[in-house]
This record gives sequence, C-alpha cells and structure tokens, in this order.
Amino acid sequence: MHQSRLRGAPTGTNTSEKRMARFAQQKVLVTGAGSGIGRATALAFVKEGAYVIAVDLGKASLKETAQLITAKGGECETHVADVSDQVAMTALAKKVHAKHGALDVLVNNAGIGASGRFLETSIETWDKVHAVNVRGVMLGCKLFLPAMVERGHGHVVNTASMAGYFSAPDLPIYAASKYAVLGFSEALRMDMKSKGIGVSAICPGIVNTNIVATTVSEGEAAKWQSGAVAFYKKRNYGPEKVADAILKAVQHNRAVVPVSPEAWAGYYLKRFMPGLARTLASNPLPFMK
Repeated sequence: MHQSRLRGAPTGTNTSEKRMARFAQQKVLVTGAGSGIGRATALAFVKEGAYVIAVDLGKASLKETAQLITAKGGECETHVADVSDQVAMTALAKKVHAKHGALDVLVNNAGIGASGRFLETSIETWDKVHAVNVRGVMLGCKLFLPAMVERGHGHVVNTASMAGYFSAPDLPIYAASKYAVLGFSEALRMDMKSKGIGVSAICPGIVNTNIVATTVSEGEAAKWQSGAVAFYKKRNYGPEKVADAILKAVQHNRAVVPVSPEAWAGYYLKRFMPGLARTLASNPLPFMK
C-alpha cells in the first residue's frame, strides 16, 4: 500500500467508507484544473475526501470548477497561474506551503496540443507547447517535491499521453513533448523511490476534452481539425475515466498507466510488435482522410 493512501484513512471496517475516504484530509494540487481531465481529476479527489488546490490559467474556468466542487460538498481553493512561468509558480508554491505545508499529491496535468507535419510547424509553436507540456511539469516537480521529500511521503502524477510512446507523423511537436514527460517521469520515479515518493505517468488515448478544439494546428492539419473535434465527441470517452485511473495510480503506486482501449493496444504493440505499431501509426485516422 502506498504511503500517501494511509494518511487520514479511517480505521473502521466499513469497506465503502474506506473507499470513499481514500484521500481524506490529503492536500492535492491539480494543474489544468479548469476543464477536461484536470477538472475531472479535481472532482474525483474531492469525492474521495481530499482538499483540492486547483490551478489553471483561466479564471472563469477555475470558478466553474470550484462551484462544481462546493456543490458536491467538497473543499477547494483556486489559483490562477501559468505553469510555464517560474516566477508565478514559485509564488504559488510559497503560498501553498505557507498555508498547507507539503502536498500529499501533485498532479501536473496542464497541457496544450499541436498538430501539423514537421516542415509545416513553426518554431514558435514548438516553444509554446514545450513551455507548458514539459517545462510546466518540470517546474511543478522542482518547486513542490522538496517539501514532499523532506516529509518523506507523497505522490506525483504527470499527464503524458498515448502520443508519448505511439506517435504519428502529424503530431511531432505534441509527441516530442509527451515523450519527454514520460521519460522524465520514469527517471524521476527511480530517483524518488528511496525517498518515499511515488511517480506515475498517465497516458490517455482519444479522450473527449477541449484540447483538440484548442490545439494549434498548422499546415494541412488545420483542414481536419473540425473533423477531429467531431470524432472525439462521437468517440465520447470521458475525462472521468482518466481521473479514475489517476486515483488508482496514486493508490497503487503505478508507474505508467495507459488509459482507453487504444492507448493500451498501442502500448503493447509498441513493446512487442514495433513494426506493426509504426505501420498503424502512419495510417491516417478517419477524420484526416
């Protein structure tokens, strides 16, 4: 049993009560909590008894998340911050530590999408995506891990993607950023093991969130972005399933967690049939034809 699960856990024999209080009295910080996977994760932790510190760049979306949490009888606080901004994140860490001390769970979830063949993508888009998807994860860990290590237990969740091991020619920027998150998470997990800190990389597949609609699409990819949005909606694999996988990853200290059938299929194909994986990845999805 992972240490972070123990803090505040009830001692009674009621199985339902134990399950519902898995994260009772724990402080959980979630970035990108204003929508999608981040919002679903914040709500899932609150349901399990946690106090959530919700972080996002959008003030209005954060307010909506907070309203949903309080409507369910949960507790939270919100902070507007750009995860790629060292000054802003340092200030956030100081506020959080002054009020709460070390976090029990850190969920580095904030991210942005990008699509387009390599020669059609701009350097500005590379910089923008990596600032949020990679630097944002690094800063979260750099600023919140020391207090967790000093206390001797906790868990870090980094949202990677199926694209972190099963890339496609139309996703060079996004795949590069998510490969980086996955590799960083695996290295960090080995580093933190002796310090009582668990690290999990979550790798969602096709999940119905607004990331596709807000993806920076360049070149030919811009022509099928609307089709991608419709495809994801029709697929209708909700972010709540990713949130559930995140809670289980923390509870059981899992290392790499694909989420959705296609994410698991890609994971095993890449490991055991890499040639077939490359062939499948190079074929366009229906909305790209």
